[in-house]
Amino acid sequence: MAEAGDRGGLDSYRSPLASRYASPEMCFVFSDRFKFRTWRQLWLWLAEAEQLARVISRLADFAKERADLPTLGFTHFQPAQLTTVGKRCCLWIQDLCMDLQNVTRVREELRFRGVKGTTGTQASFLQLFEGDHQKVEQLDKMVTEKAGFKRAFIITGQTYTRKVDIEVASVLASLGASVHKICTDIRLLANLKEVEEPFEKQQIGSSAMAYKRNPMRSERCCSLARHLMTLVMDPLQTASVQWFERTLDDSANRRICLAEAFLTADTILNTLQNISEGLVVYPKVIERRIRQELPFMATENIIMAMVKAGGSRQDCHEKIRVLSQKAAAVVKQEGGDNDLIERIQADPYFSPIHAKLEHLLDPSSFTGRAPQQVHRFLEEEVYPLLKPYESVMKVKAELSL
Repeated sequence: MAEAGDRGGLDSYRSPLASRYASPEMCFVFSDRFKFRTWRQLWLWLAEAEQLARVISRLADFAKERADLPTLGFTHFQPAQLTTVGKRCCLWIQDLCMDLQNVTRVREELRFRGVKGTTGTQASFLQLFEGDHQKVEQLDKMVTEKAGFKRAFIITGQTYTRKVDIEVASVLASLGASVHKICTDIRLLANLKEVEEPFEKQQIGSSAMAYKRNPMRSERCCSLARHLMTLVMDPLQTASVQWFERTLDDSANRRICLAEAFLTADTILNTLQNISEGLVVYPKVIERRIRQELPFMATENIIMAMVKAGGSRQDCHEKIRVLSQKAAAVVKQEGGDNDLIERIQADPYFSPIHAKLEHLLDPSSFTGRAPQQVHRFLEEEVYPLLKPYESVMKVKAELSL
């Protein structure tokens, strides 16, 4: 048996986040060496480190490149109006931008406890300076600045209010929700064979089925994101049971939940960065799925074209209804392809618009302003948000080389 004081080796537990997933830099931040040396500077450094803004940058490149690529939209995971691959990616980016803004806000609003004494009254310092209140305030300000903070709390107990921990854990939990949504979408798209996460040449997709390409990175992100989202419950409960000026039942809990939150956030952002840098899109698969669903979506356009050509809307509607039901039966009952357009082309009633069918079925005419929205969103919201982090991302990129 290991001695009680032996915390290393094979005989003691070590968090998988530290041993398997999190980056060495983040692990060092929570090491005893770093903790003892710069514990109170931890929050600022971590807030900056968790920007991995790099993920947003990579997804922005992906969205811009595919801003015009039509794809089938889904509501309730049922086929809906078309969107574009780039526009869908912007839904992910927008959530991450909100997370980045929230982390920045919490970082900027973070305050130092300062030199307040055992119950927050500064009584011992006032005694030290023989009743000189101005010197106590100057000391408080000086220590605050040396610790790297812009402001200090005026009111504290023995500790700063534990609601600060709630703020920090909450923004990380919100990040977890964003990453879970993104990676769930990627897993669903992988099932549809439209988009896949990067797959290494020697990677084994499944230990049992050699042909499979399981989205293991996205699955890992979802698994860890769920853990990250639950961690906010610890500081919530800790803050609620802090009696009067302080109780010590916060300490052991905080050592675990705060470190776990940052280590987990670090891990899922590193993994998501890897995913975002190597997403693979299969346009032919996307096009085939559009062809299967677009004929039904185009029926309203076909009816309007017939009315413009002099036809009766009521008669045309009934014709389309009958032909659509026959085509749907082929798809659902026979497992065949959607042949609605072929039926329309074969029906003399629709001869006035036969020459226009190809134009009426152009997928790009069904995506609305999606491409324009992508470019405007990137230019007006994403790139300005990333600008302060460009130098940091450049340095990190050079270090990774």
